Amino acid sequence: MSSAVTDFFSTLRTEFSGAGLERVTSLRRTQVKKDDESFVTQGDLLVQDIIMNSAECLLDSPMIVSEELHQTRQAPEPSGRVVVIDPIDGTENFVCGLPIWGISVCCYLDGQHEASLLGCPELGWWASSREVMETRYESRVRGLSSSLTKEEILAATKGFEYRVFGCCVFNMLSTIRGSLCSFENPKGAWPWDILAGLNLALEAGLSVFVEDKKYAGEYLSPDRRYRFKIGL
Repeated sequence: MSSAVTDFFSTLRTEFSGAGLERVTSLRRTQVKKDDESFVTQGDLLVQDIIMNSAECLLDSPMIVSEELHQTRQAPEPSGRVVVIDPIDGTENFVCGLPIWGISVCCYLDGQHEASLLGCPELGWWASSREVMETRYESRVRGLSSSLTKEEILAATKGFEYRVFGCCVFNMLSTIRGSLCSFENPKGAWPWDILAGLNLALEAGLSVFVEDKKYAGEYLSPDRRYRFKIGL
């Protein structure tokens, strides 16, 4: 991981703590519905602006792929540095005042994974490349995506117990630290939801599958959803 990316991640952790975090959470009640009936808030857009401005200053104007930048969904195969971001993952939770929401940032350089950052700012949870969360537990609880129907939940991997938290970042961080034994979405999620988590899971020594194939850190095109599972 380059010193520029290290500085970028350090800047984001600072921006989304203290007064910066309060500024973001003050925008919880600014939600509007998007075409797919999901919410976006001024908080999402503020987080996106902060990440984009920091990336442009510290990483020399990379290509940005973001959930809230619709023109990037048809982005070509990456060249140079690409930063894939989900400004607020779990916006429904954010709007409801729940602290279970997250930020996802994944950097690629010439098509190869360079570094990733995941954070749940209100919980004080952060993990980044070469600095994965240290706390480990032994769990038999499996995490499932909140996008699943009842029938899809019943068809998911068999296990002792399940949890549905409504935030991919939280689920992935929980699996990396061992609080969940696995997390899966057999329906599919967008690359900005999962790229950082998939790569940090790899770095933590977890098994990672995308579309039922072993994942090895490759860039995922932003024009489609991907089924995935991470776990021990």
